[in-house]
Amino acid sequence: MKLSFSACGVPADVLGLTEDPPASLPDGFVRLKVLASPINPADLNFIEGTYGVKPELPATPGIEGCAEVTESLHEGFSPGDRVIVLSRGAMWARETIFPGDVLFKLPEGIDPLQASMLKVNPATAFRMLHGFVAPPPGGWVVQNAANSGVGRCVIQICKVLGWRTLNLVRRPELMTELKNLGADEVLLDEGDAVDAAKALLGDDRPVLALNAVGGDSALRLMNLLAEGGSHVTYGAMGRKPLKVPNGLLIFKDISLHGFWMTKWLENARLPEVHRTYGLLAQLMADGKLDVPIDSTHPLGDFSAALERLEAPDRQGKVLFQP
Repeated sequence: MKLSFSACGVPADVLGLTEDPPASLPDGFVRLKVLASPINPADLNFIEGTYGVKPELPATPGIEGCAEVTESLHEGFSPGDRVIVLSRGAMWARETIFPGDVLFKLPEGIDPLQASMLKVNPATAFRMLHGFVAPPPGGWVVQNAANSGVGRCVIQICKVLGWRTLNLVRRPELMTELKNLGADEVLLDEGDAVDAAKALLGDDRPVLALNAVGGDSALRLMNLLAEGGSHVTYGAMGRKPLKVPNGLLIFKDISLHGFWMTKWLENARLPEVHRTYGLLAQLMADGKLDVPIDSTHPLGDFSAALERLEAPDRQGKVLFQP
């Protein structure tokens, strides 16, 4: 049983529940029972045909998830092991098979609902914090969309690493919530945010800015960077391009970068990938990294799950529990 689509379009219109006969297990492969899989923006873009990777139709979405091994023809895995899939997923299914070489074994004690969200947002946050420029001890990282899945992970990981976070959000009711999560400073992402942030920071400017919005919000991050700082774009929620004044490049010497987790997974060496997920999985197991969950749904309830994504009172990720 799985969700699939045979034509790209609006997810609610093109998704459907289908069933395939059980597949035989090739040598080196592992059969998985899917425990949970979130609905990510990338999944919706994939179904719409607007993502960086085009689907081979018919296709099953589900870029990430947590699963339990039920049968293994790979020496590294045994029935009962909990895993995540490091390659492109197809996890909106009750059962699936993958080569053992693309699986990562999870530590004991980790919540499968939390683990289902390990692959994308926590790893994106971790790699952006380690792949460009490292703040000094006690230094600042500034970000917009701080209440997003990645933004919340940035706050928690920075806390563990001893870095402070300056966080921009669009709604005032989020400010206390993020402070309780561990954010050092939270400001509204509006016209006077730069002046307010400068008053808080003084000369101690951040060397790293993480942008998921674009447009004026991204420019505010640039204006807050220290000389020689790095501005990393990983999303475009505002659907507006970056506007970069010449002076920020010439006189302030800031550098602009993009980050896409899929590309990092394709290019990174396997020991580095396993080391990254090992650290993040242990933080999750220890309760130091937590992603809020709004609701869980069976696959057959996909229409309600998609509707929940748009609910104004949604408080976290929407997950499938097949």
